[in-house]
Amino acid sequence: MDHDHLKDRLLLPSSRAAATNGPHHRRATPAPGTGAGGPPCGGGAGGVSIDVNGLKRRGGERRSWVRVDAGTGAAEAVEVAKPALMRRLDLPARDLRLLDPLFVYPSAILGRERAVVCNLERLRCIITADEALVLREPDAAAEEAVRRYVDELQRRLVDRADDLPFEFIALEVALEAACSFLDSQAIELEAEAYPLLDELTAKISTLNLERVRRLKSKLVALTRRVQKVRDEIEQLMDDDGDMAEMYLTEKKMRMEASMLDDEDLQGIGNSHNGFDSSLSAPVSPVSTHPATRRLEKEFSFARSRHSSFKSSDSSQYNIEELEMLLEAYFVVIDYTLSKLTSLKEYIDDTEDFINIQLDNVRNQLIQFELLLTTATFVVAIFGVVSGVFGMNFEVPLFSVPHAFEWTLAITGVCGAVIFCCFLWYFKKRRFFPL
Repeated sequence: MDHDHLKDRLLLPSSRAAATNGPHHRRATPAPGTGAGGPPCGGGAGGVSIDVNGLKRRGGERRSWVRVDAGTGAAEAVEVAKPALMRRLDLPARDLRLLDPLFVYPSAILGRERAVVCNLERLRCIITADEALVLREPDAAAEEAVRRYVDELQRRLVDRADDLPFEFIALEVALEAACSFLDSQAIELEAEAYPLLDELTAKISTLNLERVRRLKSKLVALTRRVQKVRDEIEQLMDDDGDMAEMYLTEKKMRMEASMLDDEDLQGIGNSHNGFDSSLSAPVSPVSTHPATRRLEKEFSFARSRHSSFKSSDSSQYNIEELEMLLEAYFVVIDYTLSKLTSLKEYIDDTEDFINIQLDNVRNQLIQFELLLTTATFVVAIFGVVSGVFGMNFEVPLFSVPHAFEWTLAITGVCGAVIFCCFLWYFKKRRFFPL
């Protein structure tokens, strides 16, 4: 009774009423923002209504995938819900969240026990030892990328020229598609960048500067994506354990062989136990215990040897094939990154050149302003002379013939001498080359 009383106190009023009425007396849920047939509820009066059914439908929503069979190469469109995919491939929800188109995640390659999760640019796929599941998206560009990936994977499976397992072939096609896509975008960016930078060097204008700014933003975004793919490949190459996890076909064969060996060992143990019991039954039930215990010890010893053999076999990583595959595409993506780095350096050099040009123009303006100021000072000398002789009092110099001409000449010569003295001073102090 105390427990029921405490539960009744903790429940909200609406929940308490629903619990009292029972499951058969549940009322219809009112529309969001309204009461149970009353006016719209306020922010704190009616509480917050949550569409739980909508959340459940979203969590169990089926997504469209393209399934490529490892044996035949046949492709078919399937719809699988996220929980079913998690149970089937033994994947956590955080791995499948990387493939959700609603979230923007960088490129990633994850090796798990039974699958390899790949998110490479426009390709989102799950690769197992028996099949490859490629996520379909409503975007036209992504749909075209999925179609090309499936076609190339089918062609590789039909014209298989090496002994690579299926997961490596599917991973290679995904890496090739991602590297080719990023390299094509880098080439397009180069074709757009170099003429624009040359035009900006020839003519500095607001329009050209704005176009270069947009170009640099594209370059930074593309460099970040290429760098992420390169880092993922490099991280896989540096970790032998992660590469060993991606040998799905080998792990599958090893598991099947271990299951067969366990069945054989169990069959041998059961046959020995039956034979001993048949022989010892007429004699005495007590005499069967030592032999039975001895066979059980032998059987457990054989199982322990088998398990230790499996653990030692799995501890020695044979990852040469995958490492060579990753090295090849690491070189490709590193070359793309080097092209983008060279383009960025070219943009930086262009910016430095433009800054030098602007500094040169600024220095020229300063020199011109300095010369203009000096000339203004020299001209001001004439203003001083005219001000002195323009005063309202009688000067004897006015009655001297040619006095006005001599005054102008002497003032001009003095101004020229003062101007030359300024120029010599500027040259000596290296304010500007003359």
